[in-house]
Amino acid sequence: MTTKMITIDANEATALVAHKVNEVIAIYPITPSSGMGELADQYSAHGDTNIWGTVPLVIEMQSEGGAAGAVHGALQAGALTTTFTASQGLLLMIPNMYKIAGELTSTTLHVAARSLAAQGLSIFGDHSDVMATRNTGFALLCSNSVQEAMDFALIAHAATLKARVPFIHFFDGFRTSHEINKIAPVSEAAMRAMINDDLVRAHRDRALSPDKPIMRGTAQNPDVYFQARETVNPFYKACPGLVQQTMDELAELTGRHYHLFDYVGAADAERVIVMMGSGAEAAEEAVKYLNERGEKIGLLKVRLYRPFATEAFVQALPATTRSIAVLDRTKEPGATGEPLYLDVVSALVEQVASGSAPFELMPRVIGGRYGLSSKEFTPAMVRAVYDELAKPVMKNHFTVGIDDDVSHTSLSFDESFSTEADDVVRAVFFGLGSDGTVGANKNSIKIIGENTPNYAQGYFVLDSKKSGSVTVSHLRFGPRPIHSTYLINTANFVACHQFGFLERFDMLKLAQPGATFLLNSPYGPDEVWDYLPQETQQAIIDKGLRFFVVDAYMVAEQTNMGRRINTVMQTCFFALIERATSIPLLSRDRAITEIKEAIAKTYGKRGEAVVEQNYAAVDASLSHLYEVKVPSSVSSRFTRPAVVPAYAPEFIQTVTAPMMAGLGDMLPVSALPIDGTYPTGTTKWEKRNIATQVPIWDEEICIQCGKCAFVCPHAVIRLKIYDPDNLQDAPEGFKSVPARFKEFKDQAYTLQISPEDCTGCSLCYEVCPVKNKRQPKFKAINMVDYTPEIRAVESKNWDYFQTLPNIDRTEVALNQVKYNQLLEPLFEFSGACAGCGETPYLKLITQLYGDRMLVANATGCSSIYGGNLPTTPWAKNADGRGPAWSNSLFEDNAEFGLGMRVALDQRLDAATHTLRSLRDLIGPELTDEILYSDQITEADILNQRRRVQILRERLQAMLHSADDSIAAAKPALSDLLSKVDVLVKKNVWIVGGDGWAYDIGYGGLDHVLASGRNVNIMVLDTEVYSNTGGQMSKSTPRAAVAKFAAAGKPLPKKDLGRLAMSYGNVYVAKVAFGANDRQTIQAIMEAEAYDGPSLIIAYSHCIAHGYDLKYGLEQQQAAVDSGHWVLYRYNPDLANPPSPEANGHETKPGQNPFQLDSKAPSIPLEKYIYREGRYRMLQQSNPEAADRLLELAKSDVARRWEYYKKLATNQDIAERVATGN
Repeated sequence: MTTKMITIDANEATALVAHKVNEVIAIYPITPSSGMGELADQYSAHGDTNIWGTVPLVIEMQSEGGAAGAVHGALQAGALTTTFTASQGLLLMIPNMYKIAGELTSTTLHVAARSLAAQGLSIFGDHSDVMATRNTGFALLCSNSVQEAMDFALIAHAATLKARVPFIHFFDGFRTSHEINKIAPVSEAAMRAMINDDLVRAHRDRALSPDKPIMRGTAQNPDVYFQARETVNPFYKACPGLVQQTMDELAELTGRHYHLFDYVGAADAERVIVMMGSGAEAAEEAVKYLNERGEKIGLLKVRLYRPFATEAFVQALPATTRSIAVLDRTKEPGATGEPLYLDVVSALVEQVASGSAPFELMPRVIGGRYGLSSKEFTPAMVRAVYDELAKPVMKNHFTVGIDDDVSHTSLSFDESFSTEADDVVRAVFFGLGSDGTVGANKNSIKIIGENTPNYAQGYFVLDSKKSGSVTVSHLRFGPRPIHSTYLINTANFVACHQFGFLERFDMLKLAQPGATFLLNSPYGPDEVWDYLPQETQQAIIDKGLRFFVVDAYMVAEQTNMGRRINTVMQTCFFALIERATSIPLLSRDRAITEIKEAIAKTYGKRGEAVVEQNYAAVDASLSHLYEVKVPSSVSSRFTRPAVVPAYAPEFIQTVTAPMMAGLGDMLPVSALPIDGTYPTGTTKWEKRNIATQVPIWDEEICIQCGKCAFVCPHAVIRLKIYDPDNLQDAPEGFKSVPARFKEFKDQAYTLQISPEDCTGCSLCYEVCPVKNKRQPKFKAINMVDYTPEIRAVESKNWDYFQTLPNIDRTEVALNQVKYNQLLEPLFEFSGACAGCGETPYLKLITQLYGDRMLVANATGCSSIYGGNLPTTPWAKNADGRGPAWSNSLFEDNAEFGLGMRVALDQRLDAATHTLRSLRDLIGPELTDEILYSDQITEADILNQRRRVQILRERLQAMLHSADDSIAAAKPALSDLLSKVDVLVKKNVWIVGGDGWAYDIGYGGLDHVLASGRNVNIMVLDTEVYSNTGGQMSKSTPRAAVAKFAAAGKPLPKKDLGRLAMSYGNVYVAKVAFGANDRQTIQAIMEAEAYDGPSLIIAYSHCIAHGYDLKYGLEQQQAAVDSGHWVLYRYNPDLANPPSPEANGHETKPGQNPFQLDSKAPSIPLEKYIYREGRYRMLQQSNPEAADRLLELAKSDVARRWEYYKKLATNQDIAERVATGN
């Protein structure tokens, strides 16, 4: 019977097996492994059973360390158990892994191998994480492809039961985990045959049970520990043979043969590469190509890396082997070589010395590094390695794929070398992160892979920006299995889904002569040519491209699809791909039928209306698809603009600009910072131009309230008050009106947008309180189509606006929106989603305190849109001051921030001590002013800076003085000079999301709250793990559907604020800027003023909630009005009045520290929740469960409101709660 092929990625292939052969699955999200946990949760939520007929229990833990602990416990209790992880998550599991292996417990961990954070974090793939586990005692089994991921997942689970050695089954993150490919699935019957029930029973018999009590995990002493450690040797010696046995069993069932080490290439090869992972697929492709041309080369693919079977390895090599290159996808600084290289050298030395090798002379062996952080590894690079092996003197410890001009380790390679066959369709699509391009292409791969004899493959390159990022999809289709584990560099079909990309990227360099080019264009076939850059026109002419346009946004608007153009572009692709190649794929009509089936499957859970909208978009697409008649010559009047202007700083020109242009791979080692330190404020150079609409100010009716600037997530709306004399050189069309501020009479006021940085979210329009009386649909700020004319005018206006002076901070009342929005934000133009609900809080904090803040940022959305290359939004003012930002890890951010605080405190103590000791030398008056002046108001801070600057100048002068009377003091003077900056007040802000604060980092957060130290903690609460794709956290409300909670969350939201208040000395506030901006500002200012730990829990609307974020402010208000989100402030200072000695007055009675800022719920909860997809999904998929959870959620709201109402009305209760009584 022929196996029906399926088209899936490695995460799904692995999850299918893991769910079938386990009973307990403990999960925690981390990219790129999260998909495996999400799928396992979905399978169980749908009632899918394992091979024994039971539904596996899937449990989300608070961290990867927690998941490992749960796995360990479940194994000890006799359950077959697994988990999925990557990178730092795997490192958190290491302590448990030692225990699990030491106890000879059968289990398999599935790892989408990923880079570890070193000089910077990277979510992309290499072997750094798994190599950090190689001494834990876990076996390491590596899959190179999607097919192998499914096969090896089963082999690992079967072999661990036989060997009693736990396994890590790993494959390359993203390059394999997210590669979509057509494979032959392992049937459930085959899985059932592979898992030996006798071994399963033996595993269960070893479980802890009070019916046969034993002890496991004792503390051992020097007398026996060593011997006990050696008892496991027979198991590890037997393990490779048992793995091979299991591979042979799979071969009998599927016909797919694997070995511990698989050799491909010439039987008489003299040059051999040894490697493992997805790169081996590209290497194999190159080997076959070069073998056909007579080269005596080969490739040895390592399958089982631990235990390393020395004899099997050497016997797998041809007897003719003369030179070997071992390729490692990791780096170990300071080692004599990378892990696989060292194992290969050791194996060869041992086997040659013992006479067991197939060759008499030891082959020459070199090692090299490749592919770190998913760096491309192509057949051209493989050829370069083989060329190196042919040299009489070979370069050892080399790198390939980069230009190392510092240590000179890199091999050069011919980029033009290609092994791709002519009968493979290669299509590349440039899209925007929010336009649905990637999702549509995934469906296209499945449609072709599962409805034609062709094989299919898909890779998806995304930057780490959120919605609005650039996505590049690489799709291949062909008559044979596709092993090209690298990106396309010559394409039959190129599609540009965003017209603005033409001036940013040279995408047509990928088009082969005669290829088809599809452009989403607002201009029709008769006018589009004149809007193309000269370079694009030249490429179309020189390469003889067929050129087609479609106005996808117009079609999407007409069919109520909003900004989602995926369905339109997908339909056009299928219509054109027939013409683009001679390879038969699907007829146009069949393709449309399959597209509609995919739509029903993908969007059915969102309701019939969504499905019908997509159907309508499909039907309307082709009537708007036109071929452009290509002229014979270039006629464009403009060229592609420089990536950054000529006046940009040198670092921006030489390092940032190439990264922005997608040319970061070309940067040499010498160009990059040695320790991961980068300049701030670089997003202003990027100018992404991704908006389709931008806001325009109607100055005639504006009341100058500042609310539009306050809610703008990307800080593209700015306000300034200035002397009208500054308008003398203003460009034509620059808008200005008299300021409506009593403090600033006779001053001018301008509201200006930066159109090239806008994302078009519309929050500014939604928040504007002013309506045009003649045309009520218009307000004081209105969204208009973003045309080249508007761009030209408003960009010029923005540049001029930037030259206007900023307002004096000491003249502004910080506690009102209309005033604080006159201040310069030092968080601007981030990579956050359009309409993001997190960034307005960060922007506001920088407007208030940015010139004196240190930021400890937990890994998550805020660290990615806030600290991801090539550009970063944390900025500095004209004086060079601004937030100093750093990210440590996900789990330790509170402790990381506390470390900053205690360091500042310690340095301040040391500086003040030294200053006091030098008082007479420096000057008593200046010294005392520095030591004893307040630093509360903006004027206070300004004056202190001036004093410290005088101190700095005095110190420098004394250090350069030849006066012998101060010679003895110079060491102390020099020491003080190095510390003077801490004499000006510094704030520490600890920033992160709910996944950090409620879950993985809660232990550290609790410790920091209990420390009493003066830190400010901002929790950006989206109620899900937003960064990893929307998984459930303990902040997720009851009844909401999230990943890892496919059946709806059954338990209530954790009340973090209530827990924090129990300490009594922690400032706590719960805020929602869209519901009450004044209360938000007040809470932030009170938190900063409080001399102790402060916690602000900030409601942050998010795309994971499942609605158009232009309604985010409405949803914030509804969350408050329904009682879901209770606004309050708990200020311990109110309960602790100042002493008479402090101010010379009588003590005032203490006030209630708890202040309730919300009114009683005024709308039913369902009016809030059922506006969001995360709640509606359950209502549509399981109405009964939705109704039951809704009633429980209503009870949660009522109980929570009554609790906080009592706190607000009874001071005694509030104080008792604060003391835990």
